[in-house]
Amino acid sequence: MTIWNTCPAVEQVPGRVSGAWVFSGTRIPLFALYENLAGGATVEEFVEWFPGVDEQQVRTVLQHEANALRTALAR
Repeated sequence: MTIWNTCPAVEQVPGRVSGAWVFSGTRIPLFALYENLAGGATVEEFVEWFPGVDEQQVRTVLQHEANALRTALAR
């Protein structure tokens, strides 16, 4: 499981989007990114479809997840 509180591109605010992790400054939950990527969307399309999220935030989230997976696999 990824520890999101160390990722600067996301935040979790009690009472906002039921406490889900969202892109900082938005109400767009992280799961929206993964659902769209799994559906074939590109990062560029996601950013276009979800105003308020920028490409750097998406890339930071993806790198954070990759680092978490790398750490988990090294154990």
